[in-house]
Amino acid sequence: MNDYETVFILTPVLSDAQMKEAVEKFKGVLANEQAEIVNEENWGLRKLAYPIEKKTTGFYQLIEFKAKPETIAVLETQFRRDERVIRYLTFRLDKYAAEYAAKRRNIRATKESVKEN
Repeated sequence: MNDYETVFILTPVLSDAQMKEAVEKFKGVLANEQAEIVNEENWGLRKLAYPIEKKTTGFYQLIEFKAKPETIAVLETQFRRDERVIRYLTFRLDKYAAEYAAKRRNIRATKESVKEN
């Protein structure tokens, strides 16, 4: 199983509930393919670098997971079929990128624990 990271942008016209439902759909696709979700981050509504389909903003979502290479084809097919997805990018993390992602998660977790105290 390889480490992967996918970032996808959802259309900004979705309500909060619709956005969460779309994210759950893609997490379900990963679960059906026996992928292990390592990390999930909602980056929220952000401005796009350039207009896509006459939209200038979108909901960004990041999911880090471990899966077999065949899982990526299934996931990206679902991205293409869903009209709520504006853009997506999935890539395999090499050992250095995986170490960096783990470090980033740990830093983020410590910042959140400090905020709670």
